[in-house]
Amino acid sequence: MPDRGRIRGVLYDIDGVLVTSWQEIEGAAAAVRRIGESGLRRAFLTNTTSRTCAEIAQRLCDAGIEVEQGEIVTAARLTAEFVRGRYPDAAVWVLNHGDITADLTGLTLDDDHPDVVVIGGAGPEFDHAALSRVVELMLDGVPVVAMHSGLTWATAEGLRVDAGAYLPGLEAAGNARIEVVGKPAAAGFRTAAALMRLDPSEVLMIGDDLNSDVLAAQDAGLTGVLVRTGKFRPGVLASADRAPDHVIDSVAALPELLAGSAESGELAVTDESE
Repeated sequence: MPDRGRIRGVLYDIDGVLVTSWQEIEGAAAAVRRIGESGLRRAFLTNTTSRTCAEIAQRLCDAGIEVEQGEIVTAARLTAEFVRGRYPDAAVWVLNHGDITADLTGLTLDDDHPDVVVIGGAGPEFDHAALSRVVELMLDGVPVVAMHSGLTWATAEGLRVDAGAYLPGLEAAGNARIEVVGKPAAAGFRTAAALMRLDPSEVLMIGDDLNSDVLAAQDAGLTGVLVRTGKFRPGVLASADRAPDHVIDSVAALPELLAGSAESGELAVTDESE
């Protein structure tokens, strides 16, 4: 078990933690500001695949949460880096809800004759014809990469099914494994920590999804904090065979958790001015 005592940075999930349908969750802006003023480094890791890093940063700023574009780490950004390294010069078909071309730098996009299929966030594009084509390509040996394997996301109208709900069926029908890049894959958390120039053991991850955000982060060596907002459901926590490191009502309580844990010695928070 890694020593997760010295926290130098906070990694925030966005949907369900800071905003819901891009409206601020009460107290989120103040909490992010207070934690930033304490000297901790930060990044914002999201499986959102319908907007670019620039659009997400602007949306958060519009909601009163001041962030910079370079602090946003999306599944699309991580996937572009992965595909460039694993399949250089490949033609890529992206099945995704939303135009995120700006974050797919260095990829050759070709819907008609793909060497690689990239699956992003679910939406109306995930119809019978498109999913059937993915299976046909898989059976022909074309590799498939998923930006993430999240099952749902929260909206103001309720939960929506996401790409992760489709992946097991596609693997079974296509007789091949689909590589996952974003949450809950460990690579996403470790890459985000590296972008903050920190070891995973120095980073606290706060999210609303027990499995994809919190327990997966803990498996990658981070400290995990679960919030009771967004997609949180009490039954999921009650039935889990493992516990998060911490559970709080919302991100608004995170500054107090950090301060209180530091005073008790259970979670030492390190100011970057030291």
